[in-house]
Amino acid sequence: MVGKTIAGRYELEEVVGHGGMSSVYRAHDSLLERYVALKILHEQYNEDDDFVERFKREARSVAQLQHPSIVTVIDRGEEEGRQYIVFEYIDGENLKEFVVRKGRLEVREALDIAVDIARALAFAHEHGLIHRDVKPQNVLLNGDGRAKVTDFGIARSLDVEHGVTQTGTVLGTSNYIAPEQASGQPVDVHTDVYSLGVVLYELLTGDVPFPGESFVAVAMKHVQEPPPNVLDVRGDVPLRVAAAIDRALEKDPAQRFPTMDAFAAELEACLAELDRGEDGDATMVIPAAKRQGPPKRRKAGSRLPIFIGSLGALAIAAVVVGLLTVGDKGKAIPVGAQIPIAGVGAFDPFGDGTEHDAAAINATDGDPTTYWSTETYNDGLERVKKGVGMVLDAHAATQVSRITVVTDTPGFTAEIRATNIQGTLGQLVSEKRAVARTTRFAIDESAPKRYYLIWITKLAPDGHFAHVNEVRAFGKG
Repeated sequence: MVGKTIAGRYELEEVVGHGGMSSVYRAHDSLLERYVALKILHEQYNEDDDFVERFKREARSVAQLQHPSIVTVIDRGEEEGRQYIVFEYIDGENLKEFVVRKGRLEVREALDIAVDIARALAFAHEHGLIHRDVKPQNVLLNGDGRAKVTDFGIARSLDVEHGVTQTGTVLGTSNYIAPEQASGQPVDVHTDVYSLGVVLYELLTGDVPFPGESFVAVAMKHVQEPPPNVLDVRGDVPLRVAAAIDRALEKDPAQRFPTMDAFAAELEACLAELDRGEDGDATMVIPAAKRQGPPKRRKAGSRLPIFIGSLGALAIAAVVVGLLTVGDKGKAIPVGAQIPIAGVGAFDPFGDGTEHDAAAINATDGDPTTYWSTETYNDGLERVKKGVGMVLDAHAATQVSRITVVTDTPGFTAEIRATNIQGTLGQLVSEKRAVARTTRFAIDESAPKRYYLIWITKLAPDGHFAHVNEVRAFGKG
């Protein structure tokens, strides 16, 4: 096609992109004397009325999206039976190329780009269009710091290894695919939220959260495995940013940000904290935690199990998410699911019986800038008592396989204990560990318990108190 002229004005000069359904060319518009990008549907799809109509319909929809962070659609037409769409030409690299070349980005740069993408997607959602394939390859950088989203929902068909079914069902690219997308469930705005969360994770760490060799293997990780915490890979990411990514990557769409606008607003708030210096400048990595006020409480309800249906489009007859059965009184938890827990108080058997009990809920409120705190021990905790702890309620006897603790006072020593009777020390179910900013405790799966205790036995060498900012619990997976 290079060298041909389309519609008597678009002179194709160079292939700049190639996909399963179409190729993109840089073209010179001889009428207006400018460069444009021309996407041409591959010849084999021009005989398929469904593909052609979808190509036309989506082009018309995207043409209505006039936004500074969305690549503009200029024209659409047909030439010798082949469908084409004309876009503005962005003379720059895509975001994937940028990250591969540069590596992990500075937090501010990553947030700036993510906000551009989020605002573009929010605008598209307001106009009734879900992207369904948010990934760095579909974000173009124009050289002046502006990120522009392209390729909104244009249907594509590749073999299973490359990420989209041969039947033409768009599933997105496996490294960025949402669990509901991978399992053939309906998609909505939450699907784009998840994919943008993956993109932001990659911008900050230089890699995707679930790497793998095949589309199916990676897709199943998105369906079944809890996502890694960005702080485990990169400790200088502010807690609020890490929490935003965690929320975007929830398996249950209802637990993610309710809208892309809400996600964008949270990312802008993270940027504002950087501007105010609340991340502490280059030597501080944790924003100043909020002092306790009235305890925050989540709305009633628990996480919905994700039941995975057929992946027939992926040549898998059926994939079923198993449930852990924890005994006659145990609660069934989907494999790999995060377990809803609540901080319900402190346990201080060697002191006066209380230790900031009302603040315990702060450790499970989803906000890493709030916390439960021990009392202040100027001479060290271990010189005063054997330990003090914070109590977590799983609401029923539940088999927990892992508990993750996030703190802005790293260096204290803790272990996890479990019991079915609140107000008792219970049995030891983890190793004793020095707690870093994010620490994962593997839990002994001897028996399901309702109450789990973060039992602190020693403070950091230069610390007089310990904070527990966030706690997350996971079932076996």
